Amino acid sequence: MSLSTTDARAFPLQPARGRRNRPNTGVGSRPGFLAYGLLVATLLGFAYPLWWSFVVASGTNATRGETLPLIPGGNFWANAAEAMDAIPFWLALWNSFVVSSIITISVVLFSTLAGYAFAKLRFRGRDGLMIFVIATMAIPTQLGIIPLFILMRQFGWTGELGAVIVPSLVTAFGVFFMRQYLVEVIPDELIEAARVDGANQFRTFLNVALPAARPAMAILGLFTFMAAWTDYLWPLIVLNPTNPTLQTALSQLQSGYYINYSIVLAGAVLATIPLLLLFIAAGKQLISGIMQGAVKG
Repeated sequence: MSLSTTDARAFPLQPARGRRNRPNTGVGSRPGFLAYGLLVATLLGFAYPLWWSFVVASGTNATRGETLPLIPGGNFWANAAEAMDAIPFWLALWNSFVVSSIITISVVLFSTLAGYAFAKLRFRGRDGLMIFVIATMAIPTQLGIIPLFILMRQFGWTGELGAVIVPSLVTAFGVFFMRQYLVEVIPDELIEAARVDGANQFRTFLNVALPAARPAMAILGLFTFMAAWTDYLWPLIVLNPTNPTLQTALSQLQSGYYINYSIVLAGAVLATIPLLLLFIAAGKQLISGIMQGAVKG
C-alpha cells in the first residue's frame, strides 16, 4: 500500500534520530596540497637567509657576489677560527650568556608577579597603572639612550655589564603579556578557594598562578633571551671594546677599508648557533603553550 501525494506532503520524511544535517565546514579535514605548498614556501623563504649566510661563510669573499649561492664551500671552520682570533670571542660569548640569562630570569619573574597583580588583585588605581605601563611601550627606545647613558656614567657603570642588565630587568611588554594570559587562564573561583583554605597572597601565587603561567613564562623567556642576545645598539654605546657582548664584538670584524664578508658571516653564524639550540630545546614547551592558548575556551 503506497501513500498518495497528499499523504506524502502531510507526512514529510524526517531525518533519522541521532543524526543532524550539518554543513561541511571543513573542520577536522586534512589540509590540502595548497596549504602544504604555502607552508613549504614560507619555510624556505625564512630559512634561506640563514642558509645564504652559511654558504658565504663557508666560501670566500667572492661567494657573496654570486647569484643565489646554494652549495656551501669547505672554508667554514677556517673562517670561523679567523673570526674568533680577530675578536675576544669567548669573552664576548660569556658576556652575552650572562647578560641574556640574568635579563631573562628577571623579566619572567617580575612580569609574572606584576601580571598576576594586575590580573587578579583588586587595588586602587589598577587600571590607570596598567594603561601607563602600556603607554610606555609607545615610546621609542632611542629617545631614552642619551639620559640613560648620562645616568649610567653618574653611577660609574659605563663599560660594565650592569649598565646593560639593569635597564632591562623588567619590560612593559612582559607585564602586559603575562597579565593578558593570567586573566583568562586562572578563574577567580580558584583563587577564592585558595584563600578559603588559608593561603596568603604569595602562597596563592606559588600554588595557583605559577603552575598555570608556565607555558606563557616559557614563551616570554624564549623571546626575551633572543632579544637580549641580539641587542646591539645599547651595548655598543655603553660598553667598551675590551668588555663587549657578542653582537658588539662582531662589529669589530667590519673595521677598515677591506671587509672579508666570509669571515664576518662566519662570526654571525657562530652567534646564531646558541639561539638555534635554544629553540630546539624549548620547542616542545613553545608549541604546547601556543596550542594551549589556541584551544582555550
